[in-house]
Amino acid sequence: MWKDLQNTVATLTTQIKELERETKFTDPVDKDDALLTIHAGAGGTESCDWAEMLMRMFERYAERKHFTTEITDIQMGDQAGIKSITFFVRGPYAYGTLKSEAGVHRLVRISPFDANKRRHTSFASCDVLPDVADDIEIKIEDKDIRVDTYRAHGAGGQHINKTDSAIRITHFPTGLVVACQNQRSQIKNREQAMKVLKIRLYELELDKRRQSQEKRYDDKGDMAWGNQIRSYVFMPYQMVKDHRTDSETSQVDKVMDGDLDQFVDAYLEYLAQEKLKLKTES
Repeated sequence: MWKDLQNTVATLTTQIKELERETKFTDPVDKDDALLTIHAGAGGTESCDWAEMLMRMFERYAERKHFTTEITDIQMGDQAGIKSITFFVRGPYAYGTLKSEAGVHRLVRISPFDANKRRHTSFASCDVLPDVADDIEIKIEDKDIRVDTYRAHGAGGQHINKTDSAIRITHFPTGLVVACQNQRSQIKNREQAMKVLKIRLYELELDKRRQSQEKRYDDKGDMAWGNQIRSYVFMPYQMVKDHRTDSETSQVDKVMDGDLDQFVDAYLEYLAQEKLKLKTES
């Protein structure tokens, strides 16, 4: 009976935390699905491996939240890991939950790729956008885009690797380039790529209206020292620290296994305080 009560308390505590988190989702797009893009920074195999580790971390976090993930495009590293990956995370308040992850992530560890077992620092950037493509009307003229087909790479069976089913769309007015190769059908890949393009165009337009496009990318920063939003230190000690909120934990393994609630909640509280500060100053 005591164990049952403990389990009930744990379940109720989790539900209360989820409800508290939802009260902090004040942006209309917080309820939408999220589109994440991870890019490996300079550093070759080290950074590509780190980008793949981040992808696994987000996948496991999505599983914890009962979200689903769908990869639209991936570029594998030359030796290991991934150079870049774009994927949807679908579920209630997926964007509101994951917007805290936008920025540069820094890793410090003993490199498994270094025969001398030296300590290396790696960087990878993560961009997070709301999936608003179904809620908006953005007209894209045929003359403004170029559609290229190419052979998809990676898992997917014989068909996906032997036909030019992958799609790459270049938008001339903005210079945006999007790609999709996860579907076997060229038509479906084109539809998915156009959806991603609409999301990016919508976000670009919002940035222009807010006159904060520079601030958005300044916040994300270059993939280098001093611009990271969060550091993951495996050696000489174990620590994950968010540099915006000062939230930190020594449970590195739990974080890499998808336990991100501490950082998500701290960031939402940070945003709430920043909005309150701006409101008070105005």
